[in-house]
Amino acid sequence: MASPAAHTASPDLALGTSAWIPGPRQVLREAMMLTRLPRGVAGVLWRCVRPDAAVHVIDEAGDHRDLPPALTDATERDQPLEQGYGPALHREFRVHVIGARRSAAELIDALGRDMNRAVVPGVARFDYVAASGAMTVGEELVVRMPGPWDGPVRVLRRDATSFRLGTLVGHLEAGQIEFGARDLDDGLEFGITTWARAGDPVADVLYSRLGLAKQIQYLLWVEFCVRSAALAGGRTPGGVTVRTRTVAWPDQIPRVGTAAEDFPETV
Repeated sequence: MASPAAHTASPDLALGTSAWIPGPRQVLREAMMLTRLPRGVAGVLWRCVRPDAAVHVIDEAGDHRDLPPALTDATERDQPLEQGYGPALHREFRVHVIGARRSAAELIDALGRDMNRAVVPGVARFDYVAASGAMTVGEELVVRMPGPWDGPVRVLRRDATSFRLGTLVGHLEAGQIEFGARDLDDGLEFGITTWARAGDPVADVLYSRLGLAKQIQYLLWVEFCVRSAALAGGRTPGGVTVRTRTVAWPDQIPRVGTAAEDFPETV
């Protein structure tokens, strides 16, 4: 199987995506994206009405065990979970791909080089702003969405079958997200794990209180799982399983340096 074409541009890891100012080409791309928004949103909403794959939803109360891995190289541009607002959501999206023609490593490599292969056009787009496209630790991307929802992230971890991204200042959310796959006897399992809180007070209203951003995230990643399964070349008779564990985050808990022991065993 031929590997994807290599990106030749050299990464500029000093580029601050959260302070990045779009040029004429980016403005044009955003305008084109807005014209595709109705079709993209309709496609995602249609997934709720008549899904190509069944979705199994599990909602549970969470606790300190639902916190993300600690950042060992945090910078002032990072926006970790403890700097967010409102409750934390630990979500797992899982799909069993039977008869996959790609291995777990091949699927993750394909997604790492072009995540837009599994995103609904018009709803979101990943731009490799300060990156070579190989999803190397330290590189940066921006999740583009119509409106003021752009989400800068950086690569925190990368191995053969997974990569993890962390949010940067200016993102709608605060936290981390991991994409991973593992080989099985009859195919592979693909999964997305998120640890997220609202990135600011306004986002907290949309995310936690009204549930709008929470639902958009849910639809986006369910669709990402379905498209990733198609990219792997297999079947998904079992559908997508979504497990959400909600962790209360009392206002009295410091937003910086919060330790796991500060959380109750159950919520």
